Amino acid sequence: MAGPCRRWSIPLCFIGAMFGVWPLAVRAEDTMIWLLRDLPPLTIFEGPQKGQGALDQLLPVLSERLPQYRHTVMHVNRARGIQMLRAASLTCDPSLLWTPERAKYIVFSAQAFAVASNGVAIRRNQQAAMRPFIVDEHFDLQAFLDAHKARIGATAERSYGPVIDEQLKGVDPHILALHYGNDALGSLLQMQRLGRLEAVLGYWPEIRYHATQQGIAARDLVFYPIKGSAPYQRTHIGCSDTPQGRLAMARIDQVLRDIPQEQLQQSYTSWLDPVTREQYLRDNPGFFQDSPNPE
Repeated sequence: MAGPCRRWSIPLCFIGAMFGVWPLAVRAEDTMIWLLRDLPPLTIFEGPQKGQGALDQLLPVLSERLPQYRHTVMHVNRARGIQMLRAASLTCDPSLLWTPERAKYIVFSAQAFAVASNGVAIRRNQQAAMRPFIVDEHFDLQAFLDAHKARIGATAERSYGPVIDEQLKGVDPHILALHYGNDALGSLLQMQRLGRLEAVLGYWPEIRYHATQQGIAARDLVFYPIKGSAPYQRTHIGCSDTPQGRLAMARIDQVLRDIPQEQLQQSYTSWLDPVTREQYLRDNPGFFQDSPNPE
């Protein structure tokens, strides 16, 4: 494979800007807009590891193998990304959870990337107060919400998986604090540090990364999986469900079938703590095969 993006280890050097464009391919027929969120360890916008996320390293490979498109990167928050995916432009997001609602306007890739599921982070000094909601080292989110005694933070328009999404439906805004900003998780962690939230939802590597960016020591936080949730979730590439988007997805699926996924796995697992990494690799030897259906 020729070209400047031939190695998986080359970071997506254009991601540092708010809006970047890969070199135009010869006879490129359409512009493919890639929507990226700051979602470590999949995509990393700032800091010394900028551009070194697992998906940061996948996108240049997709760009090279889809020369019929002009590839443009836009940094968006989750709410803005969903809005753009509903539009008629050729817009794609490389890190989406499949949901029935999203499937109405997004076409998803067949192949998925497996990640350890979302959970909840609480302050270590709040463990005693949160003990009634911790069962067998899992957090009972439904009991927490039903108690109406504390607040939990979440990113607006984000899916946390079917179990969590269902429990968050219709929750009183005095209990559920939704943040729409570009640095939603970082802001929520700051609110938690100030005592305005008792818990924050997210992926544990993502929470640890943003906590460090906010000057919050990861050791001051404790992470719990959500009671009833599967231990792993599959993220997919998703494009706007338009004729252009469906054609692009057929091409993306073909490229994904030809790309060795082990490099993605290695990039992702390097961000996991040793215990989680060992469990992930032991549980999921087949996670990087084609998924028969989006989950």
